[in-house]
Amino acid sequence: MREFLREVLEPSRYNVATAVVVVGLLVFAYVLVPQPLVQYSVWLVIFTIWMAWFVYVGVDYVYGAES
Repeated sequence: MREFLREVLEPSRYNVATAVVVVGLLVFAYVLVPQPLVQYSVWLVIFTIWMAWFVYVGVDYVYGAES
């Protein structure tokens, strides 16, 4: 399991892009426009991004899309 997590969380272009987008959204919501509605909306978008990443990793693990 540790090997799988190490492989999944290694800095690939998808992982780095996801992290950059999420950090950018958080900076936007908490520094540039600190309003509760914006923050809630950003967290919904972050959850959607996380779920897409999670499904991508699962499909890659099951079907070996990158292998």
